[in-house]
Amino acid sequence: MMTTRRFFLFSGTALLASAGLGRFARNSFAAATETFEVTKTEAEWKAILTEDQFRILRQQDTERPFTSALNTEKRKGIFQCAGCELPVYASETKFDSGTGWPSFWEAIEGGIGTVEDTSLFMTRVECHCRRCGGHFGHIFDDGPQPTGKRHCINGLALKFVSATAA
Repeated sequence: MMTTRRFFLFSGTALLASAGLGRFARNSFAAATETFEVTKTEAEWKAILTEDQFRILRQQDTERPFTSALNTEKRKGIFQCAGCELPVYASETKFDSGTGWPSFWEAIEGGIGTVEDTSLFMTRVECHCRRCGGHFGHIFDDGPQPTGKRHCINGLALKFVSATAA
């Protein structure tokens, strides 16, 4: 019985460690392959972002579904990067995907960058802010026309600016 318990304990620890290393490898890959107009130290990012925004934008984490107020945002306006305020999505491209995260069928031209994400034992397209590299979410091929894409985005990675406020 002790061997079985030790085996499961060790196996579980190894699995968790590899999942953590997968996130680290993604961060290292993006940082090593791209340069961004807006760069800050970790301390500078932590000074301007909330703890949850830092975890998502700078460490490529994901917020829990159905927790973002932007998921139900329906006003006309622009969604900006919460890190550097680059306009990245127009409200006209937002749709309710039923996934629990704000979803868009297209980004504003020049707003996002993409990289292959092979974490969690699958291959996906990760999208991030073209200007500061902040992680937004992933792009899938199950969205509405005209693009057929679903940009599944963390609401905390974005800041909404109403068209009436502009």
